[in-house]
Amino acid sequence: MDTLFRIEGRAGRITLNRPKALNALAHDQIPEIEKHLIAWRDDPAVELILIDGAGDRAFCAGGDIQKLYETGRTGDYAYGRQFWSDEYRLNALIWNYPKPYVAIMHGFVMGGGVGLSALGSHRIVTDNTQVAMPECGIGLIPDVGGSMLLSCAPGRLGEYLGTTGTRMGPADAIHATFADTYVPQADIEELKSALCADGIDRIGDFAQPLQPGPLMQEQARIDSHFGGETAMDIVNSLEHVNGEWEQATLKTLRRNAPLSVACTVDAVHRARTLRRIEDALALEYRFTARCMEHGEFLEGVRAAVIDKDRNPQWAVPRLEDLPQIRVSQMLMPLGEDGLKL
Repeated sequence: MDTLFRIEGRAGRITLNRPKALNALAHDQIPEIEKHLIAWRDDPAVELILIDGAGDRAFCAGGDIQKLYETGRTGDYAYGRQFWSDEYRLNALIWNYPKPYVAIMHGFVMGGGVGLSALGSHRIVTDNTQVAMPECGIGLIPDVGGSMLLSCAPGRLGEYLGTTGTRMGPADAIHATFADTYVPQADIEELKSALCADGIDRIGDFAQPLQPGPLMQEQARIDSHFGGETAMDIVNSLEHVNGEWEQATLKTLRRNAPLSVACTVDAVHRARTLRRIEDALALEYRFTARCMEHGEFLEGVRAAVIDKDRNPQWAVPRLEDLPQIRVSQMLMPLGEDGLKL
């Protein structure tokens, strides 16, 4: 079974069970998780949801993009649109869930894994946690509600994390508001048992303080460079400072798909004006619904996952060559084809 469901004590428990694939989320897992969450929402015996991942390496390293690539390569864009619409419906359910939703964010928590965890009400990080939204590297933008999460991060961390895909350890994940509480790895299993036996109030008994991570220390520098209106404003700001951090950041940003980087900046800015997760997901879907036919997704996945040459040949290789109208075209309303939740 790719996903394990059971009720233990007061908790409805979900375990992502594809450890060899770093618990990457496959399409057929999404309706199963949704079905159980809806059933447990109305079950008085279930006081809280507890979701975790099998194995030591990952809670969930993202969506399973192999089939998205295979179908997109044949010109079948309907499969991808269905995958993303189903996933986003689940994301909205998690964000709006009326009962405590506890996610154990151990190991890699990326892309689709962020949507299954950081949208919940109680987000637990531990020693080996690595949270990231690396979508720009494969020609996507941070989705699964990522635009909303990034827009809530302090200062301009949202633009920085979204365009560079920088990984966050436990302290950084809490600082960026992707997580709430740090619990040492050695105490995680005991925490799970306590939650099942006694309920949500036990989290406080296990929480421990953390020293500040790199993001907090770099906050002022990030805010100064990533506050521009467009991605090119950010690039220009970084290029005008010959510092080691600025040049390394610029190199990372330029490695990603220029179209994705530019659209990410725009999406995070727009998300700051939104109040409902449904509106952020609808905005993200405008991009993902177009990303195979009109974007760089297929080339990004080819380079990262299929051929693994790490050398994507972007159709528009530099931000300087990207007309701003391309951003508008990728994020414009879809009309009747828009996301329906």
